[in-house]
Amino acid sequence: MNISDKQKKILALLADGAFHSGTELADALGISRSAVWKQLNGLAELGLQHSAVSGKGYRLDNSLELLEASQINAVVNDRVGALISSFEIHDQIDSTNRYLVERSQNNALSGSVCFAEYQTAGKGRRGRQWVSPYGSNIYLSILWRFQQGPAAISGLSLAIGVAVIRALKQHQINDIGLKWPNDIYSQGKKLGGILVEVSGETDGPCSAVIGLGLNLLLPETEAESITQAWTDLSKITGQNQLFRNKLAGTLLNHLLPVIAEYEGVGIQAYLDEWRSYDCLTGKSATLFIGQQQFEGIVRGIDDNGMLLIERPDGHVQTFASGEVSFNGSAPQ
Repeated sequence: MNISDKQKKILALLADGAFHSGTELADALGISRSAVWKQLNGLAELGLQHSAVSGKGYRLDNSLELLEASQINAVVNDRVGALISSFEIHDQIDSTNRYLVERSQNNALSGSVCFAEYQTAGKGRRGRQWVSPYGSNIYLSILWRFQQGPAAISGLSLAIGVAVIRALKQHQINDIGLKWPNDIYSQGKKLGGILVEVSGETDGPCSAVIGLGLNLLLPETEAESITQAWTDLSKITGQNQLFRNKLAGTLLNHLLPVIAEYEGVGIQAYLDEWRSYDCLTGKSATLFIGQQQFEGIVRGIDDNGMLLIERPDGHVQTFASGEVSFNGSAPQ
């Protein structure tokens, strides 16, 4: 589904969540009222529901705050601004991560930042799709080049999780935790996810594309395909008026310094803080690695950021990767 220029103009007019008459929209776009109706019907495919009331006109079920580079940059501090080499906001893209992975292979600079309003093929872990309705959430990827090999940035996704929580706390959003290795959770439900894709030499320079998907307002109709418990910031805060641009800027202020300094300090700098947000410790869980399953009680992470599970026979096993489920059913 591609968004047309006319739909973009309609969305800009309807973003305030108020009613706008068909005549007003038709005049603003220079098209007929029946053409307006046709454009509006296409919005549902982008995950945007609207209402039509006779005598009042059309309005979106939820107001939108579309991303604006000037508003995001107004929040970004000077130190972080200096770390950004390029800044892009795409109306739509298949995946911000895939886009920057491709750009990294074409010599894009460290510090390339990419946001999207809408992803047609958003990437979750292990090739799963990340549900990405238009203008509703944060879809962000950052490209960074590291001088040492991938081993020097192991545990990076844990540090990124810490940075995301710091950003949310700055906006008085608490009751957020981290689920190893790279999920952001609240009250046992997934709020966001981190996807780090590394390429390069095993012992030489490498590049990482760090992706973040964060649910701000996820329409129920769009979430039907999600097979795990999920939440969004509107549910956590009880507010539908979301501050996307401010939050986007705050996220950059916290993410980029963590990324830029990571090679020098490693996971050790973030262990204590990560452990304070850990929402798995002490819970019985199942770890899935491919077709294998390992059951036991989660005992936190070791000093390298690896997961510790106490097995039924009492010994503690260390895991570098895998997916954890609270209830014994394989994560979808």
